[in-house]
Amino acid sequence: MPEQVLFTPAAIAEPWGQQILARTESLNLPIKILPRNRLTGLRGENERETYQISKRTLAVVTAPPSSFKLSPIPPSADWQFHLAEGCPAHCQYCYLAGSLQGPPVIRAFANLPQTLANLAAYERSGEATSFEVSCYTDPLGIEHLTGSLAECIRYFGTRKDGYLRWVSKFDAVEPLLDLPHNGHTRCRVSVNATPVSGRFEGGTAPVAARLQALRKLALPTARGGGGYPVGVVIAPIMPVEDWQSHYTELLDSIETALDFDCDLTFELISHRFTPGSKETILEWYPQTKLDLDESQRAVKRNKFGGIKYVYEADIMKELRRFFERELLRRFPHAKILYWT
Repeated sequence: MPEQVLFTPAAIAEPWGQQILARTESLNLPIKILPRNRLTGLRGENERETYQISKRTLAVVTAPPSSFKLSPIPPSADWQFHLAEGCPAHCQYCYLAGSLQGPPVIRAFANLPQTLANLAAYERSGEATSFEVSCYTDPLGIEHLTGSLAECIRYFGTRKDGYLRWVSKFDAVEPLLDLPHNGHTRCRVSVNATPVSGRFEGGTAPVAARLQALRKLALPTARGGGGYPVGVVIAPIMPVEDWQSHYTELLDSIETALDFDCDLTFELISHRFTPGSKETILEWYPQTKLDLDESQRAVKRNKFGGIKYVYEADIMKELRRFFERELLRRFPHAKILYWT
């Protein structure tokens, strides 16, 4: 629950903004209507204080015109779009660190209907087209405040060739179970081994609760579930001490939760960071025990000259062999979408 909810005038003028206003009012949250379409008052005396103020704030704004020009996001999906930017969780390895401009306030977009209407132009006729909505937020973590994820699921349930993908570290899935998704939404949870989730994933649902949520989403409707295609994102994979044992326990838990036939995928993502994300993470979490030692990493460059620090090739090969072997043995009918 945010400590304050801010609305810009442009957001209040949107019907979907009014719907979010009604939701937040029903939760008796402190609400402020801003005089202008600018967010102010989020800066503290230092970056850590700014982080704390921002993470406790939900700002309802309108998505900028630039958001209607979609970007591809391989290997996750064909395209990405956004119902919000910013995340209520406190993961110390945060993938958003250094990616978004300004304080890490959670911005929910009030012009969601226009965003959804824009997606049709990106669908390939007669060919499945996938859309990722979790790049800059955890949509389930704010769903009780916005209702926007359910609206996206309803929209894609009406599409012929469009498919929605979302991922979360939260577990409040009950409002999604009865939605008419028509198999066009893949619900995924992000999970990790106990030494990683317990130390670095603050403010999230426990991994066991996430897996039970995934079970509810995947169970057939005849058994009280949502009947959704589902997925497991294991990320960020870290070769912590005794990692094989810890990740074996995680895979055991996944196997127990999904002990029935379902449409299941896996995505495997090793830990990496950029110089910018390291700087931001250390400002947000100055006491973190996260391994950010560049001297123990290999450098990976993108086509624009940017760099990421990834694990050395021999470690990556060992990790990948372990997961691919174990997943094939345990889930022979599941698809591993990618390793990165």
